[in-house]
Amino acid sequence: MEYKLLEDFSQIEPNEWNALLKESISDTPFSRYDYQRLWWGHRGGGEWQDARLVLVTAREGEKLIGIAPLFIAEYENKPALLLNGSIEISDYLDLIVRADDHARFLSGLLDFLASSPAPTWSRLDWYNLPDDSPTLAALKAESAARSWTHHEEVYRPTPRIALNGDFDEYLSRIEKKQRHEIRRKMRRAADSELNVRFVLVDQSTDIEPELNTFFDLMVHDPSKANFLHPAMREQMTAFLHAAHKDGCLWLAFLEIDGVKTAASLNFDYNGKLWGYNSGVSRAHMDLSPGWVLLAHTIQWCCENNRHEFDFMRGDEDYKYRFGGVNRFVMRAGASKP
Repeated sequence: MEYKLLEDFSQIEPNEWNALLKESISDTPFSRYDYQRLWWGHRGGGEWQDARLVLVTAREGEKLIGIAPLFIAEYENKPALLLNGSIEISDYLDLIVRADDHARFLSGLLDFLASSPAPTWSRLDWYNLPDDSPTLAALKAESAARSWTHHEEVYRPTPRIALNGDFDEYLSRIEKKQRHEIRRKMRRAADSELNVRFVLVDQSTDIEPELNTFFDLMVHDPSKANFLHPAMREQMTAFLHAAHKDGCLWLAFLEIDGVKTAASLNFDYNGKLWGYNSGVSRAHMDLSPGWVLLAHTIQWCCENNRHEFDFMRGDEDYKYRFGGVNRFVMRAGASKP
């Protein structure tokens, strides 16, 4: 297996990258070529200032075996190799490699990273690995074999709702009081004289004004307003445009009296909806627009045969009230002696 350190994303074909991802251990929207390329171009909306790309590929002949999208930065007072996309805005990250090739790819990767072509580093620090990723066990085993110090911890919960196409069946599985509350709020919105409508943005729509409306709703929350500083808004706009072009951006609004009052922005990918962010105006709070929109979103998943709604990172109370069951993303790494 021949490993190569690339200087830029332009040195690998997007279609080749995404084709490998489709067969990879962790096929998520955050590992797609355009997301990774744009995240690096904007450095996570300014999350990283002084960083160097460490993009490693491995091939056997002409066949692409694995991709390690990494970067090196000073982190917690040490030069660390992190997964490209770390830490804040990419909910899931991992190596890009088929399961059958994973163990040998990782072993060879660590040899390569410890060799002269790679920049000097003292530790690996990989965030947002899915809790079922084989990278966790393989990194632990490789660390032991090399007498490296290994660490692993739960980083964040990622609640999810399993779905089987039946909205009523989904409701039957959540707590009785919450089930009645969802139905009551949906019914009250439907009966309102203000003409409450669930509106899904069509793929053919000019997405720019729709994204601007989403951002306007998002900043009604003070914490999200602080998060959405100019560099972050530029970062998000870039990768959301790319997701729209790829056909996996899912954006819906709840309109009340002709005005978009709540927004739900997700990725529609691999037969499930990945709940990325939302925004709610403070108008018409008596109609619970955020909750009503989320209920309609889950109902849409059921009616369109999406097998899961993934709330992604965070332990906000509403996720569990809607029936979210915890999975986790992990932080794992290793330090050289």
